[in-house]
Amino acid sequence: MIRTRFQRLAALAALLLGAAPLPAQTPWPTTRWAAASPREVGLNAAVLDSIDAEIRAGRYGYVDRLLVIRRGRLAYDRRYRQDYDRAYGDSARTGEVLRSHDRTGPYNYFSAWWHPYYRRGDLHTLQSVTKTITSIVIGVAATRGEFPSVDTPVLSFFDTTGIANLDDRKRKMTIRHLLTMTAGMDWHENRPFTDTANTTLGLERSYDWIRFTLDRPMSDEPGARFVYNSGASQLLAHIFYRATGKDIEEYAARHLFTPLGIRDWHWKRTPSGLADTEGGLYLASEDVAKLWYLFLQGGRWEGKQVVSGDWVRASLAPAIDVDGRPGGASYGYKWWLYPNPTAPGKTMWAGSGFGGQIPIAIPEDDLIVVINQWNIFPGQPSLPTGATLRRILNAVDRSR
Repeated sequence: MIRTRFQRLAALAALLLGAAPLPAQTPWPTTRWAAASPREVGLNAAVLDSIDAEIRAGRYGYVDRLLVIRRGRLAYDRRYRQDYDRAYGDSARTGEVLRSHDRTGPYNYFSAWWHPYYRRGDLHTLQSVTKTITSIVIGVAATRGEFPSVDTPVLSFFDTTGIANLDDRKRKMTIRHLLTMTAGMDWHENRPFTDTANTTLGLERSYDWIRFTLDRPMSDEPGARFVYNSGASQLLAHIFYRATGKDIEEYAARHLFTPLGIRDWHWKRTPSGLADTEGGLYLASEDVAKLWYLFLQGGRWEGKQVVSGDWVRASLAPAIDVDGRPGGASYGYKWWLYPNPTAPGKTMWAGSGFGGQIPIAIPEDDLIVVINQWNIFPGQPSLPTGATLRRILNAVDRSR
């Protein structure tokens, strides 16, 4: 109450003296996101409602949630109920791909007990958005002085005596190469996840994900080329434990989730017991948005530097062009970086997960959009992320 009175008196004094008013305080959604109407935060509600109507009409398959936050306030939140037992139940029992060791386990992606919601609750699978959050946790540890330089060789954390296909290129591989998808391993994840030649299906069907990944032959010099590689992200779970002496989930719970008010999550484990840092995290959409908001605030939360500004800048700096051509998508420390169509030369920061998990921040508009879907068959209709985002950007009133 004293603080509120002081703020009112200060604002009145500023008006009387002709001075500029005090800047608005940064809203912190530690307990919950403050709500606002789209109009209050400069968004055209009709545009958002048109997207919502198309989703409800079934045009985009299985969409679970659309959440829009601007200026730190929740302006649009729509949830969509889907019958996943009916949608994928037969495949859960009979499908030979998109599942690992058994039909009832957490890597059967058709099973409604595990996907897209954890045990039919509110936590949604994030799939490869987990990779981005793993990078954030590493950044927290680096900020606290508990994680080594990203230029540390990967093999310094492993016993190399039994590693297959060991050569000079593998010895040169560093943590930075794992973070930027430039490890140089022979990996084929660009195939559909219904294709048994997809390397990640082999990873998830194996019992030792670390051994599976480390034994892969090298195809390139580390750092030379972007090749999407989930196994490289899984190596970070082992490296994190060896570097810090802490399990990465426990560390995240204490030093990242708790300060941001994230109280509920689930993190799947590999058969060997490591946290699945390539795709195993479940969070509610509003909590995913908190992590993106943390980066919009330069790594600060309620006056505390949770992640250093240096780590935030390094994470969001384009490290490699995704398609080998400048001007398109690029990649940072597990962050997808896309050109902002409304701000030439600026980038939007995103995660991207199997089935349609897209959290994205547009810093120029102080805007966060989170989309959750579960469209997992090739050719299945889904919410077109690029076109939808352009519509939302066109709904922003930048004059206010």
